[in-house]
Amino acid sequence: MADFDVDLFVIGAGSGGVRAARIAASHGARVAIAEEYRVGGTCVIRGCVPKKLLVYASRFADDFEDAAGYGWHVPQATFDWTHLIANKDREIARLEAAYVATLERHEVEILRTRAVLEDRHTVRLADGRRIRAKYVLIATGAAPSLGADIAGLQHVITSNEAFHLPSLPKRILIQGGGYIAVEFAGIFNGLGSEVTLVYRGDNILRGFDDDLRAHLRGEMERRGIRIVTRQTVASVDKVEHGFCTTLSDNEEVVVDQVMFATGRKPHVNGLGLEATGVTLAANGGIAVDGYSRTVVDNIYAVGDVTNRVNLTPVAIREGHAFADTVFGGKPVRVDHANVPTAVFSEPECGVIGLTEAQARQHCERVDIYKTTFRPMRATLSGRDTRVFMKLVVDGITDKVLGCHIVGADAGEMIQVLGIAVRMGATKADFDATMAVHPTMSEELVTMREKAASYGRAAAE
Repeated sequence: MADFDVDLFVIGAGSGGVRAARIAASHGARVAIAEEYRVGGTCVIRGCVPKKLLVYASRFADDFEDAAGYGWHVPQATFDWTHLIANKDREIARLEAAYVATLERHEVEILRTRAVLEDRHTVRLADGRRIRAKYVLIATGAAPSLGADIAGLQHVITSNEAFHLPSLPKRILIQGGGYIAVEFAGIFNGLGSEVTLVYRGDNILRGFDDDLRAHLRGEMERRGIRIVTRQTVASVDKVEHGFCTTLSDNEEVVVDQVMFATGRKPHVNGLGLEATGVTLAANGGIAVDGYSRTVVDNIYAVGDVTNRVNLTPVAIREGHAFADTVFGGKPVRVDHANVPTAVFSEPECGVIGLTEAQARQHCERVDIYKTTFRPMRATLSGRDTRVFMKLVVDGITDKVLGCHIVGADAGEMIQVLGIAVRMGATKADFDATMAVHPTMSEELVTMREKAASYGRAAAE
């Protein structure tokens, strides 16, 4: 090791990079980590954590309104955007400090600067210093992509800027139909903004189960969110009272803010990859094997920069597995199948496993169980909302292949259900489980009547 300054150099101090650095250090490695923005990465600084705080804030309006049906008389509530953002910023600063303290406790050297690869073992810092590392881990994540270069693109914000707006827009147009778009549509709608969601596809949340997509869209529209599909934003013009957004069908929508949530691209540019021989995969991310190793045997990559399953817990698992594999003497491959996930829309979505369409492509027979119902909480509040639940079952083995939920706390439910699905639970196992009454989740173990049953021929 005399030829190297450190055993491991990590580029990017997000969730995956920080976990890898900490675990590698706990195995006895000398570790340095470089971060040019803030320690914590997208999730902690301008992603899932601040977004979830804004989601919580957006739901209080419903709580105040629903309280009347339960005998509570709440005075007219007012909302202060600047107060919310200030409190959010304090919490993010606290979390960043906790990440830094964890790294320092494990004697990881933190370099708050840009780092670029010069060769497979040499990293050059922005100040000109060079560090020689036996192993390099790239964990630079991904960044928002604005998509097509349209007229007026300079007026558009992304989710990064949405967390720091000086005031709550009265009217906002969001382009996109994925996680980020539908979540921010719910946030701004709940906080009182007039929201228009524009998506180029047939329906929101492409890749999710079609029944879930249809149900969520109906719930969002019932809440007053206007959803425009099969259209895109063609141009954005600054006008006296905001921005005039012209859609591809020539409709003009005047709003106070335009936000694009049209996807994220792996952060691979400017890292010096070409000097090392590291290659990209067809998906635009760094190409890696099952152990997160690139084609250069001492350089690894984890998290969104690989563009595999772009979720924070996956990046953390990949970073931990890398450290155990390389420095802990315990080779670990991360299983990317059956990853539970949640969309913190309003209402919330929780998903694990196959969609109905996917199951019908792979199975000789597929049984579908699904239900929609009014949640008990809505009976006294009078809120017009319905829960959706669906189980996708292998009709031959009885194994539960997928579970799809739209409703309050769907994310909490899917985390627990994920254990059962990964263990190979059958529909009979679900049926044999005693229900907890009265709850929404009891429907998952009391669905008996098939909504549909398909053979492979039907899928073809």
